[in-house]
Amino acid sequence: MAGSTSEPTGARRRPWWARAGRAAWDYARRAPGSYTWLAILLITTQVIRHVDPVTADRILERRSTNLHHLQVSPVRVLLTSALWIAGGGWLVYFVLYNLFHVPAERWLGTLRWISVAVIAHVGATYLSEGLLGWAIHRGLAPPKAVYTLDYGVSYALAGVVAVLTYLITRPWRYLYLAGVLAVYGLGVVQSRDYTSVGHFSAVLIGLACYPITRGRPGAFDPVAAARAAWQRVRVRARSRAGSRTW
Repeated sequence: MAGSTSEPTGARRRPWWARAGRAAWDYARRAPGSYTWLAILLITTQVIRHVDPVTADRILERRSTNLHHLQVSPVRVLLTSALWIAGGGWLVYFVLYNLFHVPAERWLGTLRWISVAVIAHVGATYLSEGLLGWAIHRGLAPPKAVYTLDYGVSYALAGVVAVLTYLITRPWRYLYLAGVLAVYGLGVVQSRDYTSVGHFSAVLIGLACYPITRGRPGAFDPVAAARAAWQRVRVRARSRAGSRTW
C-alpha cells in the first residue's frame, strides 16, 4: 500500500547472535542462584590457576572444613568451602550444574533449592568428618588427619541430585533413584574413605528433604519429554524443507 513504511518480517528479525543471547538470558534468569554460584566458582578457579602451588594450598587450607576448622570457625569454613572446586575443571561443573542444580532451582524455587543444597552440604560435612574423628580416636587414622583438606561443592550437588528424584514421574523415578544410589554407593565400596561416605550421606539427606518438595507443581516425564523434543525437531525440519522448496 502506498505510503506504508512497514518492512518485511525477515528484515526486522534480529541477528542470530542477538536471539541466542536473549534466549540464554531468559533461561539463566530463571535460575539466578545456580548461575551466580557458577560465576563465583569460575572466579575462584581462575584464582587458584594463577597462583603458585604453595599459595594455592594455603588458600584452600584456610577454607577447608577439616576437624580443626569445624571446631574453631565452623560457619566461616562451611560457607567458604562451597566456593571452590575440588577435582575436575569448571566446565565439568558447568555441565553438572545445568543438569541438576538449574532444573532443581527452576522447579523448587531459589529459596527451597538453596535450602536443600545447604542442608546436604552441612549435614554430609559433619557426618563425614565425624567418621574421620571416630577413626582418629580409634587409631585407624593418624592424628594429623584433623587438618585434612576438605572443600568443594560435591556434597551440595549430591543432595540436589537426590532431591530431583521427586520431580520425575513414576515409574522412571525408581529407575533414576536406583541409578543415583548405585553410583554413589559404588563410590563407598571402591574408595572406602570419609569423602565417599560424605557423598552417600548427602544423597540420603537429599532424599530426606522430601517435605521441602511438597506442593511444588508439575512432574517431569523423561519419555514424554523426549518424544516432544523429537516431534519439535521433525516439525522444524519439515518447515525448513518447505521453505527451501518454496
